[in-house]
Amino acid sequence: MKATFKKYILNFKQASGTSRGIMNTKETYFLIIQDNDKIGIGECGLFRGLSYDDRLDYSDKLKWVCDNIYLGVDVLWNELREWPSIQFGVEQAFLSLQSNNPFVLFSSRFTESTKAIPINGLVWMGSPEFMKQQITEKISNGFNCIKIKIGAIDFNEELNLISGIRRDFLPEMIEIRVDANGGFSSIDTLGKINQLAEYKIHSIEQPIKQNQYDSMADLCKTTSIPIALDEELIGVTKLQDKENLLLKIKPQYIILKPSLVGGFKGSQEWIDIAQKLGIGWWVTSALESNIGLNAIAQWTFTLENNMPQGLGTGGLFTNNFDTNLYVKNGHLWFNDQIEISIKDVLNQLEN
Repeated sequence: MKATFKKYILNFKQASGTSRGIMNTKETYFLIIQDNDKIGIGECGLFRGLSYDDRLDYSDKLKWVCDNIYLGVDVLWNELREWPSIQFGVEQAFLSLQSNNPFVLFSSRFTESTKAIPINGLVWMGSPEFMKQQITEKISNGFNCIKIKIGAIDFNEELNLISGIRRDFLPEMIEIRVDANGGFSSIDTLGKINQLAEYKIHSIEQPIKQNQYDSMADLCKTTSIPIALDEELIGVTKLQDKENLLLKIKPQYIILKPSLVGGFKGSQEWIDIAQKLGIGWWVTSALESNIGLNAIAQWTFTLENNMPQGLGTGGLFTNNFDTNLYVKNGHLWFNDQIEISIKDVLNQLEN
């Protein structure tokens, strides 16, 4: 058995705005394992500026993984507690290697194309006109759950956009989630949440920056909109620390991004604790390529969570990989009639 890794730069079709700035490209890495004539691939979904393992020696750690691939997935995963995106890539690569189809990691009714995953329609930050255009498109494309990233334009403009949705669609027709990406100040957050609450918002993700535990706990206690922790989970790698965090803050929801919280196993640890404490959850992708997104989608389906999940569509990039995934009427589907060649994927990585 031998392993190698490749760096790959994904190019956005159009600049995408978040509270962290404008993104034109997204760096990612792929772990490739070869055992005789079998090949497995996994995406180490590094997110510069956000990942806990965004470090200068990232490539060195990937080389260490390749040199020690013989240790196996369980030993490597435990050795990589401080490297969550690499944990994720290792899990995928071994599952891919062991599968008859390197791109079917979890066989289910999803991969048999008989059931789909409900997903939210993501509205990126931008000008009021751009955001309104996206909202219109998402609703016309059959999404009944819209997630709006807020914090890039004037807050009153954002309220106007949301009120426009509510004028036409009751909460029973369109669910609205908002994501502040930690963009509110702790001083005026509750006031803004109360204003948003007038429009029957399902939840608000990470209203203030992470690591303000007392402030976030107070918000979760007094909020008029359920709060979902997102960035707050990043960098919390030990099982006991995960439980301590949720016991301290007591959020209404947590959001699992496998690339950022230790892959499937790391996410499952969070889910198990949340369910024990009566905290809701859903899964979200984090700008992975179609390789990582495919793995996340297949795993998510096995969890049997009927809430709309935050899974991307893979359509943001000009140089993404071929995929079995497609979106129809606000649901993510897997087309089992499409055969994807691992050799074609490897050739694309080389070029």
